[in-house]
Amino acid sequence: MRHAGPALMVQGTGSHVGKSLLVAGLCRALARRGLKVAPFKPQNMSNNAAPAKDGGEIGRAQALQAQAAGRPPSVHMNPVLLKPESETGAQVVVQGRRIGAMKAAEYLRRKADLMPAVLESLSTLRRDSDIVMVEGAGSPAETNLRDNDIANMGFAAAAGVPVVIVGDIDRGGVIASLVGTHAVLETNDRSHIAGFIVNRFRGDAGLFAEGVRTIETRTGWPCLGVVPWFDEAHLLPAEDVMGLSASTATHGVMVAVPRLRRIANFDDLDPLNAEPGVTVKIVEAGEAIPPADLVLLPGSKSVIADLAFLRDQGWDIDLRAHVRRGGRVLGLCGGYQMLGRLISDPDGVEGPPAQVSGLGLLQVETVLTEQKTTRAVTGRHVGSGLSLSGYEIHLGRTDGPDCSRPFASIDGEGADGALSDTGRIAGTYLHGIFAEDGFRSAYLASLGGAVSGLSFRATVDATLDRLAEHLEAHLDIDRMLAIADTAMAGASAQNS
Repeated sequence: MRHAGPALMVQGTGSHVGKSLLVAGLCRALARRGLKVAPFKPQNMSNNAAPAKDGGEIGRAQALQAQAAGRPPSVHMNPVLLKPESETGAQVVVQGRRIGAMKAAEYLRRKADLMPAVLESLSTLRRDSDIVMVEGAGSPAETNLRDNDIANMGFAAAAGVPVVIVGDIDRGGVIASLVGTHAVLETNDRSHIAGFIVNRFRGDAGLFAEGVRTIETRTGWPCLGVVPWFDEAHLLPAEDVMGLSASTATHGVMVAVPRLRRIANFDDLDPLNAEPGVTVKIVEAGEAIPPADLVLLPGSKSVIADLAFLRDQGWDIDLRAHVRRGGRVLGLCGGYQMLGRLISDPDGVEGPPAQVSGLGLLQVETVLTEQKTTRAVTGRHVGSGLSLSGYEIHLGRTDGPDCSRPFASIDGEGADGALSDTGRIAGTYLHGIFAEDGFRSAYLASLGGAVSGLSFRATVDATLDRLAEHLEAHLDIDRMLAIADTAMAGASAQNS
């Protein structure tokens, strides 16, 4: 019988200090060493989700980390996923399955009830891994959230997992953030931290030697590495909407994407951003949708609220003008629902029961339902006959005359999506379709773009390899493994 492997947790002095990228790189580095490694994030908050092989959904960052580890994504890699639906509430997904929606105050009261599921998922991964790399959420220095915590120190203490704390020097104040984290933590929480990492350094790291000594002296924690800025990070999918940006291209096919307030599964844009002949223009609130070859309406976690937001920006007027000029429109998932004539929420899935008019660009209607569809799919694009692979994560069903002209044919399921009678407006429930190289090339060619020959998945995989080499060069990974092994041995001795 396989012995359970150790675990090591990467926490940060704040959000967006590079935890997700470091864990992805460490997963790839350890896998390249021949270890069977699994990523794990007890609690994630993101509307950027991915389907798991064992059913249900997890955060997209954990799916990327699973790819880095060479493992299929599992619901146990992210047992609690919060998908914000408003400023004060979120859909709660536990071990891949939606259990309902909660306001923030209710979730704070009930999150301790989720710790058994979190520990169960960790145990499941440890039984099938040489090591589990754990990612924290936000910062343990947010001591107002310490009670019933399942994301940072509360989890580390319950699971007996040692912690490495990360500070981002590019943000400034890294000495204060690391020393300040040490200062505000309670003694027991502080005892779980076994070292620190300074991330995203630019320039000569030798010039920060005195800074490292100051942090070590003030905290008693050893430095496990100063990691230089990784220039290729933009080639990997962004963890959340804060990382969503336009492509660097300034020519070729123009794709305009309105940034909805509750934009979801925006990794659909990553393959387009990677194309050298495509300009992805993220249209911010207050901006007009510019002339474009394609307007892409992305997924949304709160389709009715985001449709109201779209109208508040005047984007509905811009869309109609774009269509009058002969422009193309593609709606993905929530964007597809918005393109129809009507959206009904009779059971109040997204809030109070409601029925609202859609944009009316497709002759379809959507009814939102409690039942959630979450699955990976394969099929064919009806227009070109080319193979598709992607995934569905959505609530609701859509029907209407334009569904007689489907966007795709799903293997074993039948038709998906709809096409207008002009052929210029299309909608589909499928996410991830632009990661399919053949389809992406053909679709861009239909917009007048040149075929680049880009292999998107191979580019991501090669970037993960270079990230692993980057971390091997600048982190003391051997010492990190020893920290995890020592903690595991100590726990075993204590329990024997």
